[in-house]
Amino acid sequence: MVRGKTQMRRIENATSRQVTFSKRRNGLFKKAFELSVLCDAEVALTIFSPRGKLYEFSSSSMQETMERYQRHTKDVHTNNYKTTEHNMQHLKHEAANMAKKIELLEISKRKLLGEGLGSCSIEELQQIEQQLERSVSSIRARKNQVFKEQIEQLKEKEKALAAENAMLCEKCGVQPYQAPNQENETLPSAERSQNSDVSTDLFIGLPEGRAKRLLLGN
Repeated sequence: MVRGKTQMRRIENATSRQVTFSKRRNGLFKKAFELSVLCDAEVALTIFSPRGKLYEFSSSSMQETMERYQRHTKDVHTNNYKTTEHNMQHLKHEAANMAKKIELLEISKRKLLGEGLGSCSIEELQQIEQQLERSVSSIRARKNQVFKEQIEQLKEKEKALAAENAMLCEKCGVQPYQAPNQENETLPSAERSQNSDVSTDLFIGLPEGRAKRLLLGN
């Protein structure tokens, strides 16, 4: 007959609970004894019943086993404390180094902003100047690149709008608008100046040269 699986919860019936306690207590002591004999292990087991009665098992001496346990836990706590103390010292050292690095970075930042230059030598000032020139050059290069990218984006947008305009004009049966040629529309400045020098005064009679010849002939 197969025994059903026991649910791991408190047994409500007091009699059943006491019977189960006695059986499992004896079984636990038996397992502890077997473990100590088969594996040559030092085993100490302590159980308090629900009413507070003490039951214990020890493969050697309960007192010696408890003292050994206390010594072991004390050593573990001591080692843990030493490890923690070592870690704290390491963290303090790292924090001090980081504080020095931050201070140096702040000094370098103030110098790049033109502050605190009174104690700088000529060599330091030249290095700062060269660093700023390199920074400006990188910034200008990046700015030009951004301008080019924006121009390309605008050109692509212009092409898309032109295609959309042509499609709409085709649907509506209207000729697409073409921008006038500025070169043909606008005259050169030299040509405009020559045209402005042409005389447009109105006069009556023969030209001046022909009139003189007619008077001499008469």
